[in-house]
Amino acid sequence: MKDGFKLHPQPTSDPLDPLNWSSGRKHGILAIVMALYFMFTYITTTTVPSFPQIQEQFNITVDQLNWTVAIPALGLAVGPLIWSSLADIYGRRIIFIIGTITALAATIGVAATGDYGGYMAGRFFQGLGVSPAATVGLAIINDIFFEYQRGQKVGLWVLAIDMGLFVGPLFGGFLSIVDQYWINWFTAILFGVILLAEIFFLPETLYPRNAMLARMPYTDGVVHAAGSAVDVEKTARKPSVADEVDLPRTKKLFFVNWKPVPGMKHPKPWDSALRFGILFKYPAVSVSVFLFCYAWYWWVLSVVTMIPVAYIQYTPQIQGLLFIGLILGTLFSEVFFSGQMSDFIVKKLAKKNAGIKTAEMRLWLIYPAALLSAIGLIIWGISIDKNYHWIVGQIAFFLFAAGIQMGNTSLATYIVDCYPLQSMSIVTFYSVLLNLSAFINPFFIAPWQAGAGWTWTFAAQGIITFFVAVPGFALIQKFGAKLRGVGTPSWVNPEFDGSS
Repeated sequence: MKDGFKLHPQPTSDPLDPLNWSSGRKHGILAIVMALYFMFTYITTTTVPSFPQIQEQFNITVDQLNWTVAIPALGLAVGPLIWSSLADIYGRRIIFIIGTITALAATIGVAATGDYGGYMAGRFFQGLGVSPAATVGLAIINDIFFEYQRGQKVGLWVLAIDMGLFVGPLFGGFLSIVDQYWINWFTAILFGVILLAEIFFLPETLYPRNAMLARMPYTDGVVHAAGSAVDVEKTARKPSVADEVDLPRTKKLFFVNWKPVPGMKHPKPWDSALRFGILFKYPAVSVSVFLFCYAWYWWVLSVVTMIPVAYIQYTPQIQGLLFIGLILGTLFSEVFFSGQMSDFIVKKLAKKNAGIKTAEMRLWLIYPAALLSAIGLIIWGISIDKNYHWIVGQIAFFLFAAGIQMGNTSLATYIVDCYPLQSMSIVTFYSVLLNLSAFINPFFIAPWQAGAGWTWTFAAQGIITFFVAVPGFALIQKFGAKLRGVGTPSWVNPEFDGSS
């Protein structure tokens, strides 16, 4: 028990159970997951300050230039449909390593190519390779941390993706002093460092929980039926050693594991794609993800891709520095108003609700988040149109990014809390739609701005964010229990299915 609430997932007495690992090891693993998730968006935006050099190098139009940001997002959207089931079969570690090797090789190709087609192909495979950071990364977090810690840890995970989005152009601006090629060579170095960390410091975390609960329960004082869950009370942990059960798991698996992880029922390799389609009929997830992605989140790419045009009078290095407002807003929101605040709110509301938590308790931060993002978008559009001092734009960026961080954390924790036993499929659904929105946006933002002007383009985005997202999430919060009443997906994550 923790603060009067039942622990989930249920721990075992097994020293090889990731829930029983030390805090230092868990947070080391979290740091590796966050590092790869940082690269998830870093690769997309770090080239933005070098747009003029890229345009000259390949002799392409502005629209074709924006496509160089869209194409890695397409790889990020396709990847979860491929990697997620494989990670539930062969484990998280091997998929992280293979994905990082793919991203590293693609980045070297992007840095070395002199052809626009080759450049775009490399950008796609960059996204495809780094995409396990989304679904597999969150699965690792769920493997090693309890549910009551989810808000804070998911907040840090979301912080990584948002920081990559905004730190990328900051680094890219200064690296472009050398040339546009060095931006990608530096990215390759970062992938190389992450790959070494994965090889030496990332153990397997996929754990046959239900099978092991029957064999190594948390305490000795209760009789457990095979495969049943264990209620963890305030009793001493049963003393156990890893060798009590002859089942290879976590640290006992091969250093490079190429066989299905034993002790659980595995999905088929194509199940991720099938389940993605099935999840459309669960409105608590499908409607909330659509609402967030297409009424709110995709405006991030509007801002990022249009900064070089909005501040064309500045050098790429100065343009990179103009992302500081976005970075500070993201950090401020995470420290004070995102993950830990979400956990705090849920605990307080659950205590008032006879100790019962509901997924909709995660949504209270959505409303101030949407308001902040809307205000930021509107102020920034006006500041560019009226040629206000750059500090006005920085304030707008701060507000916009703070709202995105808070909203993204709330949405991610909400959908996982809706169906925690299907978290891998839920996050796959979220990741695909999120990155499809990022893929689509660069195709229309430049023509929209050219036709409507700065003020009305970004004022419209702010109006949509507030007057569509806020009422939409209010309805989801009010009727969420009924929406979830349509049923539960027929599958569970393999760690909760002990049949083999």
